[in-house]
Amino acid sequence: MALLNNMFERSINMGNDFVLEEAAIESIQTAFKNNILSAEELVLGYLERIARYDKKGPKINSVLEINPDAISQARALDYERLTSGYRSKLHGIPILVKDNIETADKLHTSGGSMALKDVYSKKDAYIIEKLRKAGAIILGKTNMTEWASYMSENMPAGYSSRGGQVLNPYGLNRLSPGGSSSGSAAAVTCNFCLAAIGTETSSSIVNPSGYMGIIGIKPTVGLVSRSGIIPATNMQDTAGPMTRTVEDAAILLGILAGYDSEDPITIQSQSHGYTDYTRFLEKDGLKGARIGVPREYFYSDLPAEESEIMDNALAVMKENGAEIIDNLKIPYAKELKSKRVNLYEFKSDLNYYLSKLDSHIPVHSLTELIHYNKEHSKVMLKYGQSFLEYAEKTSGSLAEEEYLKSRIRHMTLSRNTIDDTISEKRLDALVFPGDKGAVLVNKAGYPMVTVPAGIQKDGKGLGVTFAAGAFKEPVLIKLAYAFEQHAKRRVPPPIFR
Repeated sequence: MALLNNMFERSINMGNDFVLEEAAIESIQTAFKNNILSAEELVLGYLERIARYDKKGPKINSVLEINPDAISQARALDYERLTSGYRSKLHGIPILVKDNIETADKLHTSGGSMALKDVYSKKDAYIIEKLRKAGAIILGKTNMTEWASYMSENMPAGYSSRGGQVLNPYGLNRLSPGGSSSGSAAAVTCNFCLAAIGTETSSSIVNPSGYMGIIGIKPTVGLVSRSGIIPATNMQDTAGPMTRTVEDAAILLGILAGYDSEDPITIQSQSHGYTDYTRFLEKDGLKGARIGVPREYFYSDLPAEESEIMDNALAVMKENGAEIIDNLKIPYAKELKSKRVNLYEFKSDLNYYLSKLDSHIPVHSLTELIHYNKEHSKVMLKYGQSFLEYAEKTSGSLAEEEYLKSRIRHMTLSRNTIDDTISEKRLDALVFPGDKGAVLVNKAGYPMVTVPAGIQKDGKGLGVTFAAGAFKEPVLIKLAYAFEQHAKRRVPPPIFR
């Protein structure tokens, strides 16, 4: 009891030589174990950084809302640790989640839209339920591109009517923060949390992760539940971890993965998923690996500086034992870059989601959302709503010939393209710069892991993205970890150096 009392009487300041910046899960758990740090102090430390840098100073604007119960939850988890032990490696770990993921607490879930600013979810999304059971603290919600980038083709990445514009800390008002999980990426790279949860349909995890020098894992569709997440397209949506290290991402993925009866496709996780992905962390994981480089798919429009970073990344892989199979051909590359088919599913999925909201919420369909935006155009239509209007023109039944033919063709071609290429060349993975392969891989529903590869002169980051077939996360984590350990390209934003 003396130890317990001492812990709560200590100053809330980060003392005892513990350094919050760039801390990782294992180091924090060691600090907990040695009574150098408490979960309460950790939460307070992150809140102080959010106040100082997200809301003042550079005003990154990555955090949309703070959980008012975060401190009391941390205190309860500290007590639990001392009296009955810890639950998992996430015990007492503060995590921020994207604003399209439901939490049954005092946080709203709005998808970035002012139309849903008053929505309180009645239950946790399945992945939030898993995080809480593991002892994680939901610190708050992150800002995002409104409706996960399905609002308007003119809307800049990271903007929402509810949260405003997320800034890229490597270039503030000069650089894009990247895809719709930009708030999660910015919060992680700025050390406003230990980890964050993002979602991806086309490139919303890998794109901002690459821009902001962090790790992003986009899992195989079917590994991680989507129930309780505002949908974009059922065939491609998934949630995934965003962290500063591959090890932390692997820890988080093991908690997130699993079967959810409300998302039937996740039954595949029972035979293909793992509760511990850290077993695949191998510093020599590149040795003997065969990595394919489909240059024609991305090099035609890759700037010289990004090409140099990519070549350097490939050199690191080769130096550490990987065999690089270069200049692979990707059939149907141009066709498979199209995103139009997703808007058919967007209407169907969003209508179903909105229809279940409480009666006091002003919108319950895409039609009502478009009308609401027009009625509040000064706030809602700063960048228009062209994607919403295009989706509204579809039937919502998914019975259109164009949709059915396109979806079947794109899914089949993308899977066959990736599977056949990997099989014929006996590859462990394909590698792309940043999100250049994201549309192709997402159409197949396959996994990707992005790792920092370098920073350009203007401050823009570039990640190297490993991709492979369904449920090949173990292989990708092994390769990503080995590359991370040898390349060491993670660099905190200049405003914190």
